[in-house]
Amino acid sequence: MRKPSRRSFLAGAALSTTACRQDRGARLALSGEEARTLDAICDQLIPADQDPGAAATGAVVFIDRQLAGPYRRYRRAYREGLAQAAALANRMFGKPLHDLTSDQQLAVMRRLERDARPFFEMVLAHTMQGFYGSPRHGGNRDYASWRMLRVPASPVRGRIQYDLRPRSGS
Repeated sequence: MRKPSRRSFLAGAALSTTACRQDRGARLALSGEEARTLDAICDQLIPADQDPGAAATGAVVFIDRQLAGPYRRYRRAYREGLAQAAALANRMFGKPLHDLTSDQQLAVMRRLERDARPFFEMVLAHTMQGFYGSPRHGGNRDYASWRMLRVPASPVRGRIQYDLRPRSGS
């Protein structure tokens, strides 16, 4: 048996890494399907209007990061709750939650709120934390919720923020 060349080995490794990452992306704790389901849930909890909603501002990134760290104890509850939401969407409409229309997703959310209240309240609390919290934790991308509320972005601890705009009259 011939030993593979370094080049063919690296090409094969790159291919397998790419195949594994296609569904995973940059997530730390959630699978691709779980993230898509959670994204649909977050979008129903804080939908976009004239301002971006929770999904667009990275609430799922925030929750995923927290599930890999401080919220590790909630991983099982998320896995079970997201599986329940996916099963409910399939039972009600025959499609995954993320493929449903907004009205259909809302119907699933109402059932989740009624039938899986602890999970629903946990996701609601974490979605709000991701939407309104500091962007350094993965949510509130581009300070979207702070801009919506007209709250100035706070400086990162240990750094001085300089106003580098040209001054008039200088």
